[in-house]
Amino acid sequence: MKYKYLYIIVFVLVTLTIGCGSESKEAGVPENPTFGEHVAPILAKNCLPCHRENGAAPFSLERFDAVKKRAKTIAKVTLNRIMPPWPADPNYTHFVGEKVLTEQEISTIQRWVEQGAVEGNANYVYVAPQHFRSSIRKPDLVVPFDSVSLREGDVDRFFISKSQVQLNRKRYIAALELVPSSMGMIHHANGHLLLYPEGTKKKGARTTGKIETTRGVNTKSFEQLNLLLDDGSVPMRVHSAFNYLPGVEGIEYPPGIGGYEVTRDFAAVMNDVHYGPSDTNLTDKPVLNVFFTDVAPKRATGELMLGTNGVSKIVPPLVVPANKITKHSTRYTIDADISVLTINPHLHQLGKSFWAFAIKPNGDTIHLIRIPRWNFNWQYFYTFKTMVRIPAGSEIVAIAEFDNTRANPYNPNNPPKTVAERWEFGGASMRASDEMFQFILTYTAYQKGDESISLERKKSKP
Repeated sequence: MKYKYLYIIVFVLVTLTIGCGSESKEAGVPENPTFGEHVAPILAKNCLPCHRENGAAPFSLERFDAVKKRAKTIAKVTLNRIMPPWPADPNYTHFVGEKVLTEQEISTIQRWVEQGAVEGNANYVYVAPQHFRSSIRKPDLVVPFDSVSLREGDVDRFFISKSQVQLNRKRYIAALELVPSSMGMIHHANGHLLLYPEGTKKKGARTTGKIETTRGVNTKSFEQLNLLLDDGSVPMRVHSAFNYLPGVEGIEYPPGIGGYEVTRDFAAVMNDVHYGPSDTNLTDKPVLNVFFTDVAPKRATGELMLGTNGVSKIVPPLVVPANKITKHSTRYTIDADISVLTINPHLHQLGKSFWAFAIKPNGDTIHLIRIPRWNFNWQYFYTFKTMVRIPAGSEIVAIAEFDNTRANPYNPNNPPKTVAERWEFGGASMRASDEMFQFILTYTAYQKGDESISLERKKSKP
């Protein structure tokens, strides 16, 4: 009888071995992974959007020799989920374009490095899309801004920059995407469009221009940049038409949602372009990618900002004493049904964690976002995979922690000193060394069926 049981055990083991083929006992992990066949596709999807020539990361991983050189580091940072940077907790909410490695992908990289980082297919070379300066698709129009020269030792520099555009006819814009050439140097940029109806602005105005400032756009800056109408009045403005933060990728919503109708003559204006600390001399040459559409905007989008400069108070007030970790919240009740497309949590260097949700009138909770470990260098606009309905009467809540101790590697002060919101010129200071606590929602008025409308990006063609 004992031989019968031994036979069964041997049979099962042999069957399992045959079934595994070239894969290991760990499901889906190749027994002998190579760069060309197994690792390169993982990097192309999750790492190369930043780790490429002119990307946001400080070095490229487009070629095997560069990856081989950093193989052990790649294994370490992926195992600890430091890279790719995706601060949002995928167990709480899912978003478009998540850069989160699966356990299988992490194990594949680990095994590949343990076995000597074999190249395999020596002919593999990553081919970036021709429009590598866009995360959406090939732009229909590229609008340049004046370059900005940064010096080693610069701390905070602010600019207002404009670029005037002349089209051959009125057009609909589906999406706008600001792309710096020195990725990671711009702390933030807020942009809007100025519209010039036919006959209100003489031709021949300077195409581009910039001024350095510590204040936002005002009448004086309009005059300095020649942005006023010929009669001296201020042109119609499309507020917050485009924005930039570290790590941000372009967003194009489904046809008819969002977007703008623009006159033949208009100007793109970057308000409060903020360059953070620089440890080298460099020149940034930002451009605005413009994506046209034949579909008229049927559903306008709006912004709801909680916290700093927004519609809701921060409780307790945003003051973070030296050597303390503090917690603050802000909340706002909406009075109409909305469909949320994109959200943007925003803290500065003392940020430790961020959590946002909505409480419906019946007490149910809607998950929005949770960021257990705040990373100042990666502040995405997170777009939901489908619109999220928040019914009228719901309370939107955001909670943030701030770490003003020596343990915070991003703390700008050593030793730590008290940091708070600092108000100037009628608004909060945007310097990285001061603090902010914002939660911004891009939304549209709710319509039945919004929950099933996909916001997934169309696949980009080379």
